[in-house]
Amino acid sequence: MKRITLLLSIALSTIILISCNNQKTKKDQLIIFHAGSLSVPLKQMKNEFVKENPNAEILLESAGSVKCARKITDINKDCDIMASADYTIIDEMLIPDYTSWNIKFASNEMAIVYHNESKYSNEITAQNWHEILLKDDVFYGRADPNSDPCGYRTVLTSQLSEEYYNHTDFAKKIIAKNQEYIRPKEVDLLALLESNTIDYLFLYRSVAQQHGLKYIILPDSVNLKNPELREYYKNAKVDITGKKPGTTITKTGQPMVYGITILDNAPNKKLALKFIDFVLSKQGGSTIMEENGQPSMVPSYSETYNAIPEELKQYANQNK
Repeated sequence: MKRITLLLSIALSTIILISCNNQKTKKDQLIIFHAGSLSVPLKQMKNEFVKENPNAEILLESAGSVKCARKITDINKDCDIMASADYTIIDEMLIPDYTSWNIKFASNEMAIVYHNESKYSNEITAQNWHEILLKDDVFYGRADPNSDPCGYRTVLTSQLSEEYYNHTDFAKKIIAKNQEYIRPKEVDLLALLESNTIDYLFLYRSVAQQHGLKYIILPDSVNLKNPELREYYKNAKVDITGKKPGTTITKTGQPMVYGITILDNAPNKKLALKFIDFVLSKQGGSTIMEENGQPSMVPSYSETYNAIPEELKQYANQNK
């Protein structure tokens, strides 16, 4: 009897020890849905953050920003942080039902991206690209406007180009061309370019820079970069699919601004706050964003300033 009791005691102690060890090794998990154009800087931030927080496990899930939002609204997938290439996606699709605040944190610009094997690569310039892309023997790619801000920004850039280059019907012609090379998000197009399937693509300058690709810097009147041209950009508009089937959202041209938030039902709010603090700080993610061609906009005016967690209000302004 004593032997049985001893064995039971040893077994129980072993179970407790194993349980304690499992508790010690269990990672503190964080789920982030993010725009494809944030893949490179967020991976770098993840690596730096984990050095300081070795128990953290950062799960990065990349997709077009609209698609990221739909994973939350339509599929109810678990998510702690949403980082969008267009802050208005958070405003229009997640506020107020899924989050109550939004911080603007980075900017970007549209560019025409290519490589040495692209047709007419020795001739293309910021003044003639719109003519070259319409040539019959040239193939170009773009992101899907209903999935990715880069997609609808391509349409907006095309519309703005009509007036700047005095090229009637350019937007209509270019959007109708090469539709077989539309992809869900802008980074999916890189494989098409690298395999010489396409010659050019509309892409964020930062992504081209991060991947060592050649690109044409577009005039501010069409690249959606310059805040001083905010009113002018509004001349361009495009409809994309809305929150619910059969509805649409009208996207109006405006300077590119990225947004970030924590979901109301985030599984790990404590770690989410800590990670966003790292993302937005000058000592952390802000410098990484700058190095990757995505200038920081911190602090910027936020329409939702009062709802921002106290720990993060230093990264936003309540006055324009």
